Parts: sequence; C-alpha cells; structure tokens
Amino acid sequence: MRPAMKLEYAVFDVNARRAEFPLLDQSINAQPLVYLDNAATTQKPLVVLEAIDSYYRSINSNVHRGAHTLADRATTAFEDARARVAGFINAPAPEQLIFTRGTTESINLVAQSWARPQLRPGDEILVSGLAHHSNIVPWQMVAAATGARVVPIPITADAELDMSAFTALLGERTRLVALEQVSNAMGSIHPVEQVIAQAHAAGAVVLLDGAQSVAHLPVDVQQLDVDFFAFSGHKMYGPTGIGGLYGRRELLEAMPPWQGGGEMIETVSFERTTYAALPYRFEAGTPHIAGAVGLGAAVRYLQGLDRAAMYAHEDALLAYALELAADFPGFRLVGRAARKIAVLSFLLEGGHPHDVGTLLDRQGVAVRTGHHCAQPAMTQFGIPGTVRASFALYNTREEVERLFAALEKVRTFL
Repeated sequence: MRPAMKLEYAVFDVNARRAEFPLLDQSINAQPLVYLDNAATTQKPLVVLEAIDSYYRSINSNVHRGAHTLADRATTAFEDARARVAGFINAPAPEQLIFTRGTTESINLVAQSWARPQLRPGDEILVSGLAHHSNIVPWQMVAAATGARVVPIPITADAELDMSAFTALLGERTRLVALEQVSNAMGSIHPVEQVIAQAHAAGAVVLLDGAQSVAHLPVDVQQLDVDFFAFSGHKMYGPTGIGGLYGRRELLEAMPPWQGGGEMIETVSFERTTYAALPYRFEAGTPHIAGAVGLGAAVRYLQGLDRAAMYAHEDALLAYALELAADFPGFRLVGRAARKIAVLSFLLEGGHPHDVGTLLDRQGVAVRTGHHCAQPAMTQFGIPGTVRASFALYNTREEVERLFAALEKVRTFL
C-alpha cells in the first residue's frame, strides 16, 4: 500500500459513487455483479456516457477546418478536452498533450519518432522486468532496426524494482529508461522520482507508462520532471480507444511525424511537405473526437471528487483483502511490494488461474486471469500467471467479502 495508508474509508461515499455507474447494477449468472477487473478497464460514469451521447446527438462534425457552426463546436469540445486532460497531469501547455489511442500507441509513437532516429548500435534501453508487453515490444522492434539493446531491470522477489541493479546498469550507453509507474500485474508502485533523477544524471531520457497510475495516484509531470508520460482513457473511467502522450516540449518539437496524412500537415506539394505545429503533427487523420470528449468528461468527474479520500478508500479495500487473505487456506499472494495500489494478484492452491477465474465468474465475480501481458515477470516467478482482483473507487468492503466467499466455494471444486 501507499505510505501512511488510512484504514478508515467511511469519509468516501462509495454508495453515492456506485449509483453513478449504471453498468454495475446488473446480475451475472444470477448473482449481483462484483466487478474486480479494473486494472484491465474501468467502468464509465453516467456523465461520461452522456457526454459521448450528447456529442454524437448534437455536435458531431469533424474538427479544425470546417467553416460551419457544428465544426466550430466540435473543435471547441475537442480542444477543451485536451486542455482539461493536460491540466489533470499538470502539463505545462495543452499542445504538449497528444491524443492517441492509448498507452500502447503513445509508447510506439515515442519508439518510432524519438528513439528510432536517435539510437545507434550498442545503445541501451533499460526496461523494467515487470513491464507490460506494450512497454517491451516497441523497444525490441526499434532495437532490431538500429542495433540498440533492450536491457531488463531486475525485480526482487517482492515484485519491486531492484534499485541497486538499476544503478549498476545505468551507463554511458543508456539512452532511454522505459518504466511503468505502477505494475499492472502486481500493483507495485515504483520509486519513479529516484529513477528519473538518476537517469537524467546519466544523460538518459525517461518514459513513464502511466496506464495503471493515472487513476490511482496524483500525477504531476512537471514535478516528476519526466520526459514522456503515456496513459489510457479506459483505465481512468473514460472511453476505450483514446489516451494521451505528454512530452517535454524540446523533445516533441525535434521529433519527426510518425504517421502521415491529413491534419498533421502545414503545406503539401509533390516537391515538398511541411508539417503542422504541436500537437497536430502527431495526430494524422480524423481523431477520436467523441473519445476525447468522453475522456475530458472522465477527468472532470475525477476532479470533482475528494481524490485523497478516494485513494484512502482504495487502500482500505486492499488492506481488508490482505487481511482476509492472510487466513485463507491455500492462498498465495504474488507481489508483496511495500507500496502498492489496490491490486491483489494471487494463486489458489490446486487451481489453475483460468479455472479459478471461471469458477468465480459463475458466482458473479469478475477478475482477470493469465500473465496480464507481463510474461517475463511470470517467468521469473516460475508461474503461468495469476488471478488478479483489482479495485476501483466504486468497489466496496462487501464486495471484498463476496470475493473471498466465492473463493471458499471455488476451493470445494479443486
């Protein structure tokens, strides 16, 4: 859990919040739904659904170049969303926030537009041993094309970054450190401030994968002093298919476009093309306008909450789950980091993770099973995967109890 974790959570009105998420009010397999797959995707509050519906019903038009009222309204809604999302992570300016399809596309953009022109044979990219595949494979692709090397940063038996090993790996050939702020598979919170400071001292650029952190931790890209920050809307109560990339201005301005087409150009001729200013040079084609509007609504929703109370509520749910797990026969917690978000990754003695997940689903409890796109980490731990229960602002203490009551029934089938 986070330092100074608060166990009391009554200050956060979870029942009022649950009422704002219509999908939660349903039954699965004749049981009230317990949705504990939030690390994969969060549910959407009514204000987000209404914002998307309102856009399509009353505004729907393409942005930036239309000469009519609807185009003006669409452009205003799109750019207002950019400004709000940029403000949420404290980007210095809205144009430093590029809309993408999500974390994966953001990382690929940096890999192809920043790393590929920069890297030379023998250069090194340091990547966490807990990384999601989307923060491994793009670097492998670029390394294969440039002669660079992807070097894993070891992790400890508790699923924490081995900082001594990281310090030893940093060297004159280190060009980039690509690190998740929070592990999607284990919930571990990494000491990213220390990583960034050490990497910069060594002359390296840092990209943070913020997919799992942006909804569960306060993120301030200026305070972090990070070079790139990638995140996804659907993990922070927004729509799928939309996310963002923050970049340091001088880096973004020096990067060539990754994709070509409409919107990202200034002038085009068969002799020469010039490119648009930030952020448009990286937003080729018609953007996901409704997605941006929905993401802006999700950010507005989060900004309207007492986020400190929300974080304390999530911490309390994890603390309660760990308390119940401690006395549960055959329960093996995977990932014992001292600092975690509300992710419970585990194995149940005698049961394959997929079988456990299927049996939980029959009781209306939705969890994620498998390697969670973190196969190198699972290989290190010598396991095929885990069962992952991940909590969000709308989950309750009673749902934690439902999880363990369901696991008790699962045990009778194993």
